[in-house]
Amino acid sequence: MADQFENTMKYSGEELEEEKVRKILLGVYEALEEKGYSPVNQLVGYLLSGDPAYITSHNNARNLISGLERDEIVKVILNHYLK
Repeated sequence: MADQFENTMKYSGEELEEEKVRKILLGVYEALEEKGYSPVNQLVGYLLSGDPAYITSHNNARNLISGLERDEIVKVILNHYLK
């Protein structure tokens, strides 16, 4: 029974942040798609420019993505892609 307490788990909070970013990106993607936009192109435009006009206000998508730092979004995308 003592063996279960020998390994220390490390908690960084990154998993929660990644899940938050993932959920928001999926919601924004769906909102863009519903309005007939190319979600990938619109998200790239937003990430490169920082201009929220690339993101529709449909389903509160613009407000949701504006609550995230663009560098955090890129970090999560890169971490996922490189895994």
